Amino acid sequence: MAEPLTTNTPITPSPRRAQPQKRIPTTVMIFAFIFVAGIGYVAGGINSGLLSGNINTLLGKGDIDLASVQETYQALESNFDGDLDKQKLIEGANKGLVDAAGDQYTIYMNKKESTSFDDALSGNIGGGIGVEVGIRNNVPTVVRVLQDNPAEKSGVMINDIITKVNGESTEGKTLTEVTTDIRGEVGTTVKLTVLRNGEEKEFNITREQVNNPSAYGEIKDGVGILTITRFDDETGSLARAVAMDFKNKGVKGVVVDLRGNGGGYVTAAQAVAGIWLDRQLVTTERTNGKVTEELKSTGTPILNGIKTIVLVNGSSASASEIVAGALHDHKVATLVGETTFGKGSVQKLVNLSDGATLKVTIARWYTPAGVNISEKGIVPDTTVVRSVDDINASRDPQLEAALKAI
Repeated sequence: MAEPLTTNTPITPSPRRAQPQKRIPTTVMIFAFIFVAGIGYVAGGINSGLLSGNINTLLGKGDIDLASVQETYQALESNFDGDLDKQKLIEGANKGLVDAAGDQYTIYMNKKESTSFDDALSGNIGGGIGVEVGIRNNVPTVVRVLQDNPAEKSGVMINDIITKVNGESTEGKTLTEVTTDIRGEVGTTVKLTVLRNGEEKEFNITREQVNNPSAYGEIKDGVGILTITRFDDETGSLARAVAMDFKNKGVKGVVVDLRGNGGGYVTAAQAVAGIWLDRQLVTTERTNGKVTEELKSTGTPILNGIKTIVLVNGSSASASEIVAGALHDHKVATLVGETTFGKGSVQKLVNLSDGATLKVTIARWYTPAGVNISEKGIVPDTTVVRSVDDINASRDPQLEAALKAI
């Protein structure tokens, strides 16, 4: 794990998450694909370790007079015609307080939202069958089958069109509705009906805790393709294992696919960058315009000197942009695809009472060349668009361009 976040506020571990500290360049975005492992896409880059704390350690730093809030509550309670849920009122007051800061990335999350955030970041949202589903030609279609998971073992294949879930037609349903129907408790069974080359097939699949690695690789025509779907605690070691395999097999080049990767832990970004960079600057953090920290790559640069292309698109955000920017600025990789999302701020997670969490912006991050990419993103060296028609036809001109350039 990376170094803990330094702060002037004394922090004591909370019962819910007594872990090392983490900072996050984080955006929460919704993408077209949803893992039916119960895994969606969460954008963000979280700088290693959750900052644990409780409400008592935070009081006294700079209190504000909340008497007017109590006055409003008393007036509401005295006059409202109906039942009041005090817990919801408290959560609403907390959300309103944080929202008033005026920063879209500074948010208050209640216990349920905090758990969902943590699970999405780690790729763990309960039982599933291990497929990624996307809308193709207006119908839910399997676009990826995860290895060593129930769907693969049952015979589900890429491009299978999902027509029914548990005997109920998917026609007219949203992607979220379809994937929610497929998900369920570990050990339960889901009946999947698919259309494959005009032939209907049925699968009875037992849901499991899905194994969904954040990084995996393949070799195509002598080129190693390293796909990173998020930056979690295991991404650095997984990506390094793939890179070592590429090196041992003598690949002539490497493509790093960061498309659709909304981010994760900054320490994971440092570890991934360290596959090419030798203790070199990955990003700097600045608060009020002053540099507060310089973060360098970690690990041995086992792929240094091997031609590398990084694939990016408009859903590559935060930690993905940190890696892409660092490899680009140090001239060890070229970028292909579309302009990235543009998430250039750093958040800290602070645990509050009752399982709630505050995600608060504490700094802006800059590439090694001193560029902050907020709102503008990183423009690739070679722009290649992947259209809706390309996606529907399972064409990938971006990957094709990258492979051709190796």
